[in-house]
Amino acid sequence: MLDLIIHGGEVVTPVGVARHDIGIKGETFAVVAGPDALAAIEAAHRIDAKGKIVMPGGIDPHVHMGYPFSLADGTTMITRGADHVGMAALYGGTTTLIDFAFMLSNDTVHNGIEARDREFNGVCACDWAYHLMLHTDPPPRMMGELGEAIEAGYPTVKMFMTNWPHRKDKMIDLGDIWEVFKVLARHGGMGVIHAEDDDIVRHMYDRLVREGKVRFENIAEVHNQLSEDLSFRRILRLAENVPGTALYLMHVSAASGVCAIREARAKGLPIYGESLHQYLLYTSEDYKRPNGQIYHTYPSIKSKADQNELWAGTLDGSISCIATDELCCTLREKTMGDRIDNITGGNAGVEPRLAVMFTEMVVRRGYSLRQYVDLVSTNAAKLMGLYPRKGAIAAGSDADVTILDPSRRGKIAAANLHESDYTPWEGHDIFAWPETTILRGKVKVANGRYLGKAGDGIQVKRRIPAEILCGPVRL
Repeated sequence: MLDLIIHGGEVVTPVGVARHDIGIKGETFAVVAGPDALAAIEAAHRIDAKGKIVMPGGIDPHVHMGYPFSLADGTTMITRGADHVGMAALYGGTTTLIDFAFMLSNDTVHNGIEARDREFNGVCACDWAYHLMLHTDPPPRMMGELGEAIEAGYPTVKMFMTNWPHRKDKMIDLGDIWEVFKVLARHGGMGVIHAEDDDIVRHMYDRLVREGKVRFENIAEVHNQLSEDLSFRRILRLAENVPGTALYLMHVSAASGVCAIREARAKGLPIYGESLHQYLLYTSEDYKRPNGQIYHTYPSIKSKADQNELWAGTLDGSISCIATDELCCTLREKTMGDRIDNITGGNAGVEPRLAVMFTEMVVRRGYSLRQYVDLVSTNAAKLMGLYPRKGAIAAGSDADVTILDPSRRGKIAAANLHESDYTPWEGHDIFAWPETTILRGKVKVANGRYLGKAGDGIQVKRRIPAEILCGPVRL
C-alpha cells in the first residue's frame, strides 16, 4: 500500500515531460509509472492532477533568513526567520532553501555552524542547507576548519570581494581568497562568490557623494557594469591558477558578468552562474518608481541590454539558476534607506518566484517545462550537491512535489501573499500558481491552505559530485 498517489498530471521528470502516475511511500518516491498504471494500487490518499503540471519542489540556493541588516537610522534589525520564510516558500512551491552560516573571524567554523543550527533546528518550515559565509580577515587556522566542514557536508563557501558603507566586515582580500581556493580544490568544495570590484565601488561612492548625487536612484552608478567585469575576470583568473577550483558566481547582474562566465566555461573551467528574478525583469529605470528601493539588491539592477544578456545566459548555460537573494522585512524597513550609502539590499521574493518565472519563461518566452524546472529547481540541486535526493521526481528521491495550476490567472498582490506587507511583483501577471506543495511526502499547502508548521523542515548535508567540480557541466 502506498501513502499517496498523484495521477493525471503532466509530470516533469529527469528524462522528459509526460503524463505519469506517481507513488509515494513515506518520505520518498516509490514509483513513477505510466498513465493509470497505479489505478488499481491501494493508497491512503490520492491527488487528481489532471490539467496540472507536476514538478519537483523548487530550490532557492540564495536566501537570507534571520539575517542582520542596518536601517538608515543606524538601527540593526533581523529579517524574518526560517519559520516564516519557510512557510512563504512552501506557499510558493519551494521546498528547499540554502541560507548561510556565518564564519566570524574571531570564532571557529564549528561554532558558526552550531549557532545557525540553533536558529533553524525545530524552527524551519521547509528543508534547508547552509553555505559557509566568511568574514573579513579569516585567520589561517580557519583553513583547516573549512576543510573539515566541507568533508562534513558543507561544501560551499561564500566570499565577498567588496564592502559597502553600512557593512564593512564582509570583504575578503584576494590573498585570503587564494588560500580558500586551495582548501576548496583539495577537499571537493566550491567557491560561492559575491564579485564586485572594491576599488571601483568605493571610488563611485566617494565621487557621487562629492557630486551631490546621493539619492538611491543613482545606486546603479556605484555597483556598475565595469565593477562586475573587473571583479569577475579577476576572480576567474585566480581560480584558473588553482587547479581544481570550482566557482558559483552569485547574482550575476550584468552582460559583462555573463560574458566572463561564458569565456571561462569555453576554456574548460568549472564555472557556474546564478542570476535573480529581479535582474531578469527590472532595470535601473525602476529605481525611479514610487518606493523604488523595493527592486534593489546588491549588486544593483542594471540596463535593458544587461537584462537581455542574462536571458541569453539562461539558454546557453552561462546562467544555471534563478534565485531570489531573499531578505524578508517590512515595506517601511525596506524603504527607510533613501541614499546610495544606506539602501537595503535583498527583497521579499521567495513566494512568487515559481509563478513569476513560469509566466516569463514558459508563457512569454517559450521555454520548455524542462528548461523552466532546471532553472528553478534541478540545476541548483545538481550544483549544490543535493541531487538526486532533491530536484528530481524519480524513485528513491525525496518526495518533494509542486503541482502548478496553469489555469490560475491573475496578478500578484501583496495582500494575497504570506511573506511581507509588500512585494516587488505587485501587479505582475501570472499564468500559473502552485496549488499543492508536498515536502518529503507530506502535503504542506493545498488549495491555498497551509497545513505545515514550524520545524517541519530538516537540514540536508551535501557533497558536490566530481563531474560538477571538474566541469564545466552543461546542466
